[in-house]
Amino acid sequence: MKLRSRTLELGERTLVMGVLNVTPDSFSDGGKWKEPREAVRRALEMEAEGADIIDIGGESTRPGSGGVSTETELMRVLPVVERLRGRLKIPISIDTQKARVAEAAIRAGAEIVNDVAALRADKAMGEVVRRTGVPLVLMHMRGRPRTMQRGPFARDVMQDVMHGLREALERARRAGIPRGRVILDPGIGFGKSAEQNCEILARLEELAVLRRPILVGSSRKAFIGKLLGGAGEEQRIWGTAATVAAAVLGGAQIVRVHDVAEMVQVVRVAESLREAGG
Repeated sequence: MKLRSRTLELGERTLVMGVLNVTPDSFSDGGKWKEPREAVRRALEMEAEGADIIDIGGESTRPGSGGVSTETELMRVLPVVERLRGRLKIPISIDTQKARVAEAAIRAGAEIVNDVAALRADKAMGEVVRRTGVPLVLMHMRGRPRTMQRGPFARDVMQDVMHGLREALERARRAGIPRGRVILDPGIGFGKSAEQNCEILARLEELAVLRRPILVGSSRKAFIGKLLGGAGEEQRIWGTAATVAAAVLGGAQIVRVHDVAEMVQVVRVAESLREAGG
């Protein structure tokens, strides 16, 4: 997949996307990296730990969140993207639903757009992505962040995810975005029950029929805490490791994680297991 400054190799090995939330209220690391200096330090640290991509977000999409203004989001992300330009040797992804934020971040050095709303939140997003030529991550979300975990959940989660991702691909096509520049995300934790998140991971290989690279973001999600009897965000690293291994074995080309150093090890071992199984 061609980026502005390089080619992203998808499929030869699983890529690790490091999460950098420059927000005060993200579910797991809110407030840790809201100062640009600290955010830059963490991004460089994740690169040294083995991250292949850094995903920078300035708006929390945790369950119950209500969003922030475009101006607030720009104020959070742009100083970080600008300071990292030329310092990182790996690409920057901008995690946003807003076209203005995406466009400004791309001008500042971002090379991928990660849109959890899959072109539904901002009608101008498709045009920005088409015009700038960057790859686009389209995620499945049932509902919106403020209400997505209140249900009702889908009766058949795989059917719901498949249908939603096909609709997202169609929106991208209508916006003039080449199919070859799209990455799909089944949206672990976004409008699904704990059991459904497990089912998606167990059946991930079924998404191969969509013929697009798959990104999985299960890191520290609430369903892991539930499975572990109420473990807090900082106590979910080994549960996350299990989900990352499952994603790799299920064929994910990219995994999005908070704990880069640990998950790079999980990914490399899971890849070896997958290759040994043919």
